[in-house]
Amino acid sequence: MGVETATYISQLSATNPLGTDPISEGDDQIRLVKSVLQAQFTSLGAAAVTGSAAELNLIDGVTATTSELNYLDITTLGTSENSKAVTQSAAGVVTLGATSGDQVLDVASHDLVDGGLKLAGTLVTSSAAEINKLDGVTASTAEINYLDVTTVGTAEASKAVTSDGSLVTNFADGVVQRPELKDYSETKVALSAAATVDIDVTTGNVFTLTPDQNTTFTFSNPSPTGKSCAFTLVWTQDSSDRTIAWPATVDWAGGSAPDVTSGSAKIDIYTFFTIDAGTIWYGFQAGADMG
Repeated sequence: MGVETATYISQLSATNPLGTDPISEGDDQIRLVKSVLQAQFTSLGAAAVTGSAAELNLIDGVTATTSELNYLDITTLGTSENSKAVTQSAAGVVTLGATSGDQVLDVASHDLVDGGLKLAGTLVTSSAAEINKLDGVTASTAEINYLDVTTVGTAEASKAVTSDGSLVTNFADGVVQRPELKDYSETKVALSAAATVDIDVTTGNVFTLTPDQNTTFTFSNPSPTGKSCAFTLVWTQDSSDRTIAWPATVDWAGGSAPDVTSGSAKIDIYTFFTIDAGTIWYGFQAGADMG
């Protein structure tokens, strides 16, 4: 048969030349193989291919372009460069740094695995839910450190139970257990004179009134059943004697309401408490004719 034709290695036949082909065609076959090799490997030049079969096979199936593979063309091992891949040193250290500006490590939706994330050498063990508790926190580090207590449930020196801008701390009906109170005060409310005057126990603990007419009292917003709720009323008689009509729910010591002291600026003091949300108010005249 005549000498085969081919441009690439894949076009060469492994069975040629045949044993029956003339020996004179052998030099043509050799020249064909040379031309095919030169056509297939046009860029080897004078450099020898030293990669093993296993190493060469690493690119088997690679779909990256030349430009993408060149992202690995870095200047210094262990540093990241503009448009270069993030690489690591022989010790496994990845350095993000530059002479100026901040370097961004964008992990997007990817995970940091194999040992987790370390900050300043400390492994972060908090869950995403725990870390997200900081989402929206506006307190400063110093303010957050007010919560740095030694024992849960105790108050400590230099730690703070904070209040709002008006210095009101709202425990929302929570229990303050085993406190020692010193130099404390109670809220006093000056009531306005009217024919009917309501005493709202959510507004204070001590109430004062100088009437300008006969007065009917109502009591509102006591603590719920099972809680004790108490207040004190200081009555200062008008220049003309005024009378008091008490709520029917008041159960007076001795069975009847005490007399109101006659005389301008005379002071009577009354105390009341309930343990059943105001179904019964226990009433006492703590002092009569005090002024």
